[in-house]
Amino acid sequence: MKYFSLNQQAPDTTFKDAVIRGLAPDKGLYFPESITPLSPDFFKNIDKLSHTDIAFEAIKQFVSPEIPEADLKKIIEDTLSFDFPVVELNKNLSFLELFHGPTMAFKDVGARFMARCLGYFSKGNAQEDVTVLVATSGDTGGAVANGFLGVEGVNVVILYPSGKVSDIQEKQLTTLKKNITALEVNGTFDDCQDMVKQAFLDDDLISKMKLTSANSINVARWLPQLFYFMFAYKALHDKYENIVFSVPSGNFGNVCAGMMAQQLGLPVSHFIASNNENNVVTRFLDTETYNPKPSIQTISNAMDVGNPSNFVRIQEIYNNNFGTLKENLSSYSFSDKATIEAMQEIYNEFSYVADPHGAVGYLGAKAYLETHPNAHCVCLETAHPTKFLDVVGEAIRENIDLPPQIVAVMDKKKKSIKIDSYSDLKAHLLS
Repeated sequence: MKYFSLNQQAPDTTFKDAVIRGLAPDKGLYFPESITPLSPDFFKNIDKLSHTDIAFEAIKQFVSPEIPEADLKKIIEDTLSFDFPVVELNKNLSFLELFHGPTMAFKDVGARFMARCLGYFSKGNAQEDVTVLVATSGDTGGAVANGFLGVEGVNVVILYPSGKVSDIQEKQLTTLKKNITALEVNGTFDDCQDMVKQAFLDDDLISKMKLTSANSINVARWLPQLFYFMFAYKALHDKYENIVFSVPSGNFGNVCAGMMAQQLGLPVSHFIASNNENNVVTRFLDTETYNPKPSIQTISNAMDVGNPSNFVRIQEIYNNNFGTLKENLSSYSFSDKATIEAMQEIYNEFSYVADPHGAVGYLGAKAYLETHPNAHCVCLETAHPTKFLDVVGEAIRENIDLPPQIVAVMDKKKKSIKIDSYSDLKAHLLS
C-alpha cells in the first residue's frame, strides 16, 4: 500500500515511512492511495470470526507488504488483549465500552498498535533512535506512554496543558519514567498541538533527530481504531438493522476511523459527531464555513480541540463533497451543564455510569433519534468514569469503585518538566 499527502505536494510513500514520519514532508496528513472493500461474505459471516481475525482482515491491505502476515497477526493479538463489550440500554441505545485496556481509554488500541509497528521496524536496525512527539488533551498521553513504555529505540515526549487534564490522566502520563518524558505546558491543548506542529516544520530540528507523532495524525494510531466499529457490528447486527454510531469527537480521528470501516463495507449508513462546546464541525455542517477557534476548556477535556486535524481526512473520504458528507455525518454540540444532566439521566434511567465523553455521545444519539426513531445508536464510551472522579461523583452522587489500572497510579509521584514556549521544547529535544 502506498500513502499520499493530503497537501498533494510530497512523494507517495510506504506504510513504514508514513508511520516513521508521522507527517508528510509538505506537512500534510498521509492517506492510503486506495481502499478495497472487504467481501460481503466477510460481514455475512462475521459472527464466526474472532476479534483478531476481524482486525487482521480489516487492516492488512493498509500494512502489506512491509509487515509479514504472521508478524501482523502477533501485533494485533498483543494490541487486542482486552475486551470490547457492548452494553444495550434499550432498543435504540447501546454503549460500546472502549475502556478495558491498560489506561482505560479507547486510545489504548491505536497507541499499542503503533508502538508495536515501530518496534517491528526498529528491530535489529542500528539506525538512530526515533523520538515520538505527542500533544494530549487527556487520554492520548497516558495511552501513548503505556503503549510505548520500554520500546527499544523509541523515546516519547508528551506535551500536556497544565491544569487542564484530570488528576488520574496526569498520573498516567507523568509517572512511568524510562523512555517517557512529560512536558507540562503553560497553556491550552491548542498551544501543545501548535508546538508539536512547529517542531515538524523546524528544518534545523529535524536535521538533527528523527521525529514522528503518536497523535491520530499518524496512520498507525488512526487506522486500527476502525476495529471496534466492526466488533460492535458483530455484537449487534443480528438484532438491529439500522446501526448508527455516536462518537464523542475532539480531533476527529475516531469517527474518521469508523468512516474507514464504512469504506471497507461495514453496513453502517451514518455517523454522529457529538461535540462539547468546541464545535467547529457542528458549525461547519450548519453553515458550510470551516472556522477554527481557540479551544474552550470543558469537563470532557479530551474533546477540547479547536481545530481538529483529522477532519481533512473525513473530507477526503467523501471526495470533498459537502452534500455527501452531510448524508453520512450529523453533528451536535452540548454544554457542560447538559453533559452533567446526561450523566444523571443515564444513571437514573439505566443504572449505568458514563464518563463525560460518553455522556456527550449519548446526547448526540438522543438528538439524532428525535428524527430517526428506528435507528439503533451505539454510543462510544471512550474512557472509564473513574478517570473523572470529581465530575462523575458529583453528577450521580455515588461513590465509584476504582479499577486496578487506576489504583496502580494513584500514589505514584508525578514527574514533569514545565515549559512555556516552543523554544523551551526545542531546547529540551536537542538536549
